[in-house]
Amino acid sequence: MGDFPPAMFNLIDGFGMFLFSFILNIQPINQPQSNMKINYIKHFTFTLSLAVLFSCQSNDTTESGSAKITDFKATSHAELTKFFFDWRAFNAPILVDGVPDYTSSSIAKQKQELDNWQAKLNAFDTTGWTVPEQVDWYIVWAEMNGMEFAHRVKKPWERDPAFYVWFYPSFTDVPDREGPTIFGNIEYAYFQKPLQADDAASITQRLKTIEPLYEQAKKNLTGNARDLWVTGIRSIRGQSEDLEKMAKEVEDQYPDLALAAREAVKVSDDLANWLEEQAPNKTGYSGVGKENYTWNLNNVHLLPYTWEEQVALMERELIRAHSSLRLEEHRNRASPKIEKIDNAADYDRLFNAALDEYLAFWEREEIVPMKDYMDQALRERLGTFTVAGGLRSFFAEINYRAPIIMRTHDYHWVDLARMREEPHASPIRATPLLYNIFDSRAEGVATGMEEMMMHAGFLDKRPRERELIWVLLAQRAARGLGGLYQHGLEMTFDEATQYASKWTPWNLLPADGSTIQGEEQFYLRQPAYGTSYNMGKIEIERIIAEYARQRNGNFIMKEFMNDLNNVGMIPTSLIYWELTGDKSVLEKAISK
Repeated sequence: MGDFPPAMFNLIDGFGMFLFSFILNIQPINQPQSNMKINYIKHFTFTLSLAVLFSCQSNDTTESGSAKITDFKATSHAELTKFFFDWRAFNAPILVDGVPDYTSSSIAKQKQELDNWQAKLNAFDTTGWTVPEQVDWYIVWAEMNGMEFAHRVKKPWERDPAFYVWFYPSFTDVPDREGPTIFGNIEYAYFQKPLQADDAASITQRLKTIEPLYEQAKKNLTGNARDLWVTGIRSIRGQSEDLEKMAKEVEDQYPDLALAAREAVKVSDDLANWLEEQAPNKTGYSGVGKENYTWNLNNVHLLPYTWEEQVALMERELIRAHSSLRLEEHRNRASPKIEKIDNAADYDRLFNAALDEYLAFWEREEIVPMKDYMDQALRERLGTFTVAGGLRSFFAEINYRAPIIMRTHDYHWVDLARMREEPHASPIRATPLLYNIFDSRAEGVATGMEEMMMHAGFLDKRPRERELIWVLLAQRAARGLGGLYQHGLEMTFDEATQYASKWTPWNLLPADGSTIQGEEQFYLRQPAYGTSYNMGKIEIERIIAEYARQRNGNFIMKEFMNDLNNVGMIPTSLIYWELTGDKSVLEKAISK
């Protein structure tokens, strides 16, 4: 493989957004109103710039196009970093007139070349490397395993119509869009609002690629996964609704964009109609099976469990949450139940007061090192009051009862602001990890903060609101078990949604509601994510236990959170190793 000149990487790092827009005529994405623009948008442009430059190199390759491994030698972390850039470029699919190529021939070629990339990574001599440097090697190793699993098992381009959603209107609270997503999709939320003329032109051009993309999709989608197929139809239909909504918003100022959006609606509806025509012929399982699920847990997410072990732990979490809730309710039986917010003035006042109280608690109790960006990162997520004739979505029901509760889970937005404001020194950790392998850290800490802050005293004067912590934990365990049972081929999608609804307290999660319908579809599409909330929390607790034990119980929360944050958004077994010096959790995972 020919070498990228170091200066080229400096150029990419400083001008990746410019290179992307110049080469592909797609405008750089500006800082949005929310100021919560996260690194995966930069990561997309950065990766695509690399991909274009990578394809232009005069590399020494085999006949198949993959780099030679003969006499490959690498012994330094700097070489691993360069190799990582090459690897990320390889991940980007070939673009044909701006359309990512997921045809069978292109996929087969990538799969064939993956073996060579894995061999080169395994040829690295890491003797004498520091633990953080070794951790970076395992991050790349896990990403490669993620691609292997995608090709061998998930095959989203073939089995999952939702993979072809091209337009996303909303933010995501983790470093990269959850689930298998097609390369180059339009992340509309991250464009500056009001929309700028250059951005409008860029989005218009990108929407025009949806027609050839969806003609390709009709040829690529040959799988027999019924639940993925049926729920994928809903995703494509939902995209049409999102595009029409955007068209209405911009039609006065940007009529060309509105026209392109409405043309895209027609194409999207046409694909959905085609999917519906094919649906009666789809009869197969959508889950990956217990053995494949375990392999993915161990080798991609680096978690030391089997499918069966996760079921046992998730069931324990579900039972613990229910029993704890009932004890809380008993203790509070003489107190009036919480009333939901019913007007905009109270909403704004109570949500802002809740955030003020929470940040003051952080500072007073020395929970985390305080940063200037935290207030804005959290305040931007408070939302606005909406009128509802009946039950709102699950998390809205929690919010409208007690605005302060979900501020704990909003640690997600602090994480994302930190990635932007204080990027990790290692380039390997400075961009979102592929295949959502950050999930145990991202979801584990956000979920863990709910219960940890309660134990730390945050809700001592709010006994009724403590009940909601257990409702949240039970709901996450119930929906995670639904995902597990789908992948274990023990439940269908509909059975999983009914199970999660049954085991969520207070009837807050109807089986036909948008929350659980979306979550169970997502967990089916992305094995291991559904349990990452509870299992990630368990792994964070494991880290705390050993971290404190090594200090003879002299645990200082602020110091721990600082150390945890500084490691980055990486799998929890790697965090455990880096913070404690103990590699056993990782070794248990990859030895299964």
